[in-house]
Amino acid sequence: MAHDFNLHAPVGANKKKRIVGRGQGSGRGTTAGKGHKGQQARSGGGNPYVGFEGGQMPLYRRLARRGFSNHPFKQEWQIVNLNDVEKRYEAGETVDMASLHKKKLVKGSDPIKILANGNITKKLSFKIDGISAAAKEKIEKAGGDVTVIPAPQKARPKNKSKSANAKADAAKAGGK
Repeated sequence: MAHDFNLHAPVGANKKKRIVGRGQGSGRGTTAGKGHKGQQARSGGGNPYVGFEGGQMPLYRRLARRGFSNHPFKQEWQIVNLNDVEKRYEAGETVDMASLHKKKLVKGSDPIKILANGNITKKLSFKIDGISAAAKEKIEKAGGDVTVIPAPQKARPKNKSKSANAKADAAKAGGK
């Protein structure tokens, strides 16, 4: 079976980049291929951002915002699996935030949760923010112990309550 190894791009696949704004002799003439006037003809022209509608009030600002989201209060966890702990730790060691950082299993300050992916054969002591029930069972079966230190909750954004505003308004009105 004969092979043809002379590969080449189809005709028209490779186009030369258009160089604009290089004078009358460039073949692009007076407006350099940018048309007449307008934002796109100007230096630095182009859409300022995704969703820009040429100065018209953009759709995302025309629509009302409704509802409530718990997203600002979402608790982020760093996940560590038992098979990673099994590989990096010797029997008798303590698994905690500092040692996990040292062994490069986690980074940052988000709370850590141990999951039961993999098996553990070594007797280890865990002092950790969170752990799954299956992981705890596997660790205790291997002779280890688990201490859960609850992770600190994210601080809620500060908002004045309606009652505080009402009290402030009443105080202002009473002062007149």
